[in-house]
Amino acid sequence: MFKLNVRYIVKLLGMTHLLESFFMLAATGVAFGYGGCDFYPLLISTGIMSGTGLLLYLIGRKGNDSRAGRREGMLSVAFMWTMFSFFGMLPYLISGYIDNVTDAFFETMSGFTTTGATILTDIEALPKGLLFWRSLTQWQGGIGIIVFTVALMPIFGGTASQLFDAETPSITHERFLPRITQVAKRLFGIYLLLTGLIFGLLWIGPMNAYDAINHALTTVSTGGYSTKNASIAYWQSPYIEYVICFGMCIGATNITLLYFSLRRHWHKLVHDEELHWFYGIVATATVIVTAWLLIHQHETSIEKAFRQSLFQVASLISTTGYLTVDYANWGAFFTIIALFVSVVAGCAGSTSGGLKMGRFVILIKNMFNEFKKQTHPNAILPIRMSGQIIPSHIVQRVSTFAFVYMGLILLGGAILILDGLNFEEALGISVSAVSNVGPALGQYTDGNFSALSAFPKWILSFLMMIGRLEIFTVLTILLPGFWKR
Repeated sequence: MFKLNVRYIVKLLGMTHLLESFFMLAATGVAFGYGGCDFYPLLISTGIMSGTGLLLYLIGRKGNDSRAGRREGMLSVAFMWTMFSFFGMLPYLISGYIDNVTDAFFETMSGFTTTGATILTDIEALPKGLLFWRSLTQWQGGIGIIVFTVALMPIFGGTASQLFDAETPSITHERFLPRITQVAKRLFGIYLLLTGLIFGLLWIGPMNAYDAINHALTTVSTGGYSTKNASIAYWQSPYIEYVICFGMCIGATNITLLYFSLRRHWHKLVHDEELHWFYGIVATATVIVTAWLLIHQHETSIEKAFRQSLFQVASLISTTGYLTVDYANWGAFFTIIALFVSVVAGCAGSTSGGLKMGRFVILIKNMFNEFKKQTHPNAILPIRMSGQIIPSHIVQRVSTFAFVYMGLILLGGAILILDGLNFEEALGISVSAVSNVGPALGQYTDGNFSALSAFPKWILSFLMMIGRLEIFTVLTILLPGFWKR
């Protein structure tokens, strides 16, 4: 057994809980401003969160950062997401709007992982403060709780690299600034800017300021929580739908590319191959679904068919999960497209869940290389992305990730089938959880899982966390080799 730096982990957990209490305090302020009955539940929860954070920080304040490695980083991240979900569910339980731990934990984990699945049957019954807290969980989860942490790390003192790497184990990790805290601050700044942009665009439309800020939070994070039972369909507004489409696609774009674009390094955006594939698939799927709706008379207006197709494709491929129609009525053909785009999902370095487009492209290119090697066995065929050769160890890691990713989906589906669901629903729900999508298939296309029993909800909560942390971080901790020297 290696000697674990427990004090370092405890200090990080204390620090992040202190920071998180400020977000909960913001929701408490909203509750107070609207005079809601959720003011005291949120205030009490804020006190518990901040008190726990202070206690943990004091216990671990002498933790030696220099002895912290990847193990400490991975454990900190896994504990953080779990503990945040337990403390984050307190406002729901104390207020009584969710009356059991299973559903409250599921709702909160779904928020922090930006999955967007819910157990609430009447969202509009929740008071303003709770709805705002619900949206805030997704906004934080979108950029990653760790980014907030490392951006403010100098305040508390300590290193952030292990934490950042454990929470963002993407295909490639481009640090455009030498210090990891500088990277986090720039990403945080871009995220705030995008949130403000989406808020402004929504506010000048039919939405009031409260709905606009909530939907800005859950659009840029590709989370999908809405303040309305009917989701975006409530407004029946083409303008709102197009703005949300724009926001979802931006949220599914590599955030470092957006940073470079703002710095006028347009060539990085223009020549990024992953981005080409992403928007190519969005465009292709939208055209195919539009034609399908018109041919099979699901819709007669070309503009409306296009808008509905674009919205649902963008919602699923970005793993946001907003709805404007019940796509279960579009038939089995769209079900196949929905599964495909939900699994492939957005770009690496974005707020989306799923396999990630970059990994998908690498898998496709590797597959064609294997075909070529059948006739040219001695050929050296490197895989290139955006003109750069992808190292063989990255290709191997991507293949392993894809194998484990699909294995988790099948395992989750098998467990749900044992609980009584049919194959289509079980597979759809499992994809929804691992890819952090929200909507599923069958009667679960609205992303409401209230009909499930307690056991599958706990399994899905675990799968949502595994998917959000890109599988390796959580599963590695469960392996015996993690605990050996």
